[in-house]
Amino acid sequence: MNDKTLVRDEDMEWLELGGGIKRKVMAHDEKMMIVKVAFEKGGIGASHSHPHTQASYVDSGKFEITIGDRRMELKGGDVYFVPSDVLHGAVCLESGVLIDVFSPRREDF
Repeated sequence: MNDKTLVRDEDMEWLELGGGIKRKVMAHDEKMMIVKVAFEKGGIGASHSHPHTQASYVDSGKFEITIGDRRMELKGGDVYFVPSDVLHGAVCLESGVLIDVFSPRREDF
């Protein structure tokens, strides 16, 4: 069993990614991963794609989210879903946090 079945936020360390973005890989196994990503206003999650399915919860702040050819402003409490291999990105309009879930686990994190 994964030794991170019960995780306290304060026990996890942020990884600075630069550009006003940092993340914590909170828990994972080979099938799924949950990641907390904090953005400062103006932070950009550059457009990218990956083979993983992604579901993201906007915990706080305001973001302009682009998925494929669709773009929408989302705020705390909103959710977005990214199918496998679809180009997507985010621009932080008001400082906030995204909670990303990937299936399967992102080996590159």
